[in-house]
Amino acid sequence: MIKLFVTDIDGTLLPAGGEFVPAKNISAVQAMIKAGVKVVIATGRMYSAALPIAAQLGVPVPIIAYNGALIKSSAGEILNAQYMDTAHVLKLIDFFEERGWHLQSYSDDVLYVPEHNHFVKLYETMLKVTAVEVGWDGLRERAKDVPKVLSVSDTPDEALYRLNECKKFFGGQVEITRSASHFTEFMALGVSKAGAIKILADKFGVDNAEILAIGDSENDLAMITSVGCGVAMGNAVDAVKAACPRITDTCENDGFAKAVYDYVL
Repeated sequence: MIKLFVTDIDGTLLPAGGEFVPAKNISAVQAMIKAGVKVVIATGRMYSAALPIAAQLGVPVPIIAYNGALIKSSAGEILNAQYMDTAHVLKLIDFFEERGWHLQSYSDDVLYVPEHNHFVKLYETMLKVTAVEVGWDGLRERAKDVPKVLSVSDTPDEALYRLNECKKFFGGQVEITRSASHFTEFMALGVSKAGAIKILADKFGVDNAEILAIGDSENDLAMITSVGCGVAMGNAVDAVKAACPRITDTCENDGFAKAVYDYVL
């Protein structure tokens, strides 16, 4: 019996590029809450970008933000926070500036960028957030209490190249993942959605066998494979599908709601 249901946002609860949670998904979440199931959102998004999505559900849900670095209730209570080592943030800033690659940082749930370029405009449009331009030195001045830094690339191939280059220089120092084909993301070593789920499960007194996690991207892989019931979206990347025995329909075909009724209700 599932007692804790954890869902990714983009490409899972919410269609990629969408702004509004489909009515069937909202009804499915509310039905789970009514049945006594705890529902949690787990996303790579910053907390303020996840909150409007959580509000559409019409029920209070904890939010795992920044790929697991921050756990915060929808009412604003911080349940757990794991920030990057300041020295690692500074090294990443130097590394990206030297190569002329875009990098953006987050602190106090504010998005900071060195310059307001086309990467930033794309990110702002996708996630309905507003960035603050501070320059590269401004990023360095805000290198404390950073849950995540992120790079946006022009193509998936470029993002993969950056991912591999960063693993050479920063592997074993920071956590590196992708939440979308164009994004490369960095958190403190050991931070993941899976780790945040364990923290909440312990808090709620829920066994791992009673947890369902559903998602579609590389940053969902660890959480899906670490819980008792992992579900991949029909639109999930190949690595997620290959690692998961349960695959629901695509986001556009109500795969989220179908998973709720197939595996929970």
